[in-house]
Parts: sequence; C-alpha cells; structure tokens
Amino acid sequence: MAGEFELIARITADLDAGPDVLLGPGDDAAVLRPDGDIVVTTDVLIENVHFKRSWSNARQIGRKAVAVNVSDVESMGASPGSIVVGLAVPRELDQTWVEEFQQGVVEECGRAGVSLVGGDLSSSAHIAIAVTALGNLQGRSPVTRGGARVGDQVAVRGRLGWASGGLLVLQRGFGSPKELVAEQQCPSVPYGAGRVAAAVGATAMIDVSDGLLQDLGHIAERSGVGIDVDPSLLEVPDGLARLAAATGKNPMIFMLAGGEDHALAATFPPDADLPDGWVRVGAVVAGDAVTVAGEPWETSAGWDHFGALPGG
Repeated sequence: MAGEFELIARITADLDAGPDVLLGPGDDAAVLRPDGDIVVTTDVLIENVHFKRSWSNARQIGRKAVAVNVSDVESMGASPGSIVVGLAVPRELDQTWVEEFQQGVVEECGRAGVSLVGGDLSSSAHIAIAVTALGNLQGRSPVTRGGARVGDQVAVRGRLGWASGGLLVLQRGFGSPKELVAEQQCPSVPYGAGRVAAAVGATAMIDVSDGLLQDLGHIAERSGVGIDVDPSLLEVPDGLARLAAATGKNPMIFMLAGGEDHALAATFPPDADLPDGWVRVGAVVAGDAVTVAGEPWETSAGWDHFGALPGG
C-alpha cells in the first residue's frame, strides 16, 4: 500500500464542493459557511458488526457509510451539507480496496447532495469507519422525536424489512432475493424526504435504523404518547413475501422489527395531506407504549447492539 499522505492525496483529489464549503480537504481542517443552524451526527461502522467483506465489496461499504449518516440528518428535517470520514484499515489490505471504498463514498455523496470535506486515515487490525455528517436547517426548526401529539398520523417513507431480509439471506449463504441483499449492502435512503416532511408540518421524525417499532418507541417515549401501528396498512413487497415463504417466517417480523432500513418515520397532524411517497402506518394514541393493532408486540421490537436479536 502507498504511504499515508500519498494515499490521502489520491482519494481527496478533485472532490466536488458544495456552496457552503470555503476550504475542503488538504489543510488541518475544512472551513464551512452554512446558511442556518447546524445539525451534526456521527456513526461508526465496524467490520464484522456492520458489514462483512465477504458480503459487500468496498464500493458498497463506502456508499453505506455515507447513507446511514445522512439519513440521520434527513430525519431532523435538515438539508445535508458535508461529511468527514475516518477510516482505519489493516496495513496488509490491498490499496485498491481503499480506492474503491472512496469511489463508493463519492458516489453516495452525489446521491445525497453532500460534500466530502475531510477525514483521517489510520491503521487497525480490522476495518473501522467513522463518519460525521453535517446539515443545516436554513432557518427552519428541527423536527425532533418529542413533538408527536395524540391524534397525529404516523407515516413512513422508504423501505421496511428489506435490509434485515437481506441479512438473513446472506447469513444462509444465498444471494437471492437480490433486491433484499442489495438493501443490506447499502440502504436506499429517501434523500430529500425529511425536508419535505418538515415543510408540511411533521411533528416528530426519526431515522428507522433499529426497527420500525423500536424507533417509533423512541418517539413515543420522548413525546409522552402511545403509538399504534396498523399492519394492514403495510404492503409486503414481493422479495420479502418470497423469503418468508422459503423460510417459514412471518414477513411482518422483518417489516416491523428489522433494522438497517434507514427509512424515515414521522408523525403528522390529523388533517395533514401526506407528502408524495409517505404511507400512513398508524396513529398516535394516548398511552406510553407502541402497540400493533392495539395489542403488545410479543417479540423483539428491533435491533439492540447489547440486546437480543429481533425475533429472538
């Protein structure tokens, strides 16, 4: 592998910069001039925890590293602006892996509308990735988890259950349904949907990363309300239906409790017209828990790094 500084120079060459970037990579720090309050979020991706090189190539991992972070910016109703990436890799790793990882990062930055403005490169026994994403509110107030009110609609924008279905496929050594595997390798974040939801009056919002029920539980707890999900409003996609038929599993377990989808879930006033692409999945009710069709959910509500697996 090339030396650290030579490699950094290669992977930061000719990067596009957004209008808020005054100084990009190449100095001790970037210089930004945003046009509103700043939203900041960070995520860490660890080899064999968040990804496996036997399941995903470097480009897919690079894309995923960007997507999972920018989704959190979207969930605040902010406009994504820039990211910094910290990457630690084994010394013996082929340099082409790093270059392909960078290609994936740049590719997803283009999709998300963000600028890569810096980061760090180091050595490690295993691959570790830390991404910090910044967005700006452009004069708007953030949409937090704490604004849901009894009577609000609960809606989702994005795919539910695809990533956890893809994880099961990979764990069993298969490659199909391919659309589920692709979603596990890199989620399809609904870029721009958070800002649209904020503009039409979303009262609370969250990135669905740990399972719909678990993440709605965060809104319920922070808002001091209950949430009831109506599973009859959820359409099971073909890939999940085929996976469920092949494995004997209930597809709703994937859709309600599967993690890593990085869809958005939000609450809206009762009389609000939902934006295009948003699907109503339930309602905010009096109480302090998340229920499904009025009843408690009997299995795990989602992913917990220090808890049981969904469905366990």
